[in-house]
Amino acid sequence: MRASGRFVAGGGPGYPPSVRCPTCGSIDDRVIDSREVEEGAAVRRRRVCSGCGHRFTTFERAVPGGLSVLKRSGAREPFERGKLVAGLLAACKNRPVEAGDVEGLVDALEDEVRQRGSEVTSQELGLAVLDRLRELDEVAYLRFASVYKSFEDAQDFEREAGLLLKRTAPKRPTGT
Repeated sequence: MRASGRFVAGGGPGYPPSVRCPTCGSIDDRVIDSREVEEGAAVRRRRVCSGCGHRFTTFERAVPGGLSVLKRSGAREPFERGKLVAGLLAACKNRPVEAGDVEGLVDALEDEVRQRGSEVTSQELGLAVLDRLRELDEVAYLRFASVYKSFEDAQDFEREAGLLLKRTAPKRPTGT
């Protein structure tokens, strides 16, 4: 619903819903700019709070339904993109990896998983993350692997680093 040219709480049919201002908590705001981002997969809105005048940005993204993760314990949990991004950002901390690279990795992974169906095992998900992370940054790969594979001592790191080197080291010419 519109009231004197601005969006009010709850929006209304055809209008973006209002959100709380991060500064004052008011739900009375006005959208001053809307743009498609991520190749049309999301909408970026610039807003101004009618209460305090603070400008802020919101993103709207369609949430496809029903992707779940089957845990080793047999429990099913909804796929949480934010949880995966947080884990990857922790693995990439102080590494030359941009947050956009992590987002791209998760986007590609999520698309692949959705193409397979509505459920994925935590093992399939973890291995797919490791495959992509190996290409992005080897140190981040080892950090993520240490948590995912529950490393207990330095030998676990040594073994995984050895496997990593075997997969990434160029083959030396034989003979001649």
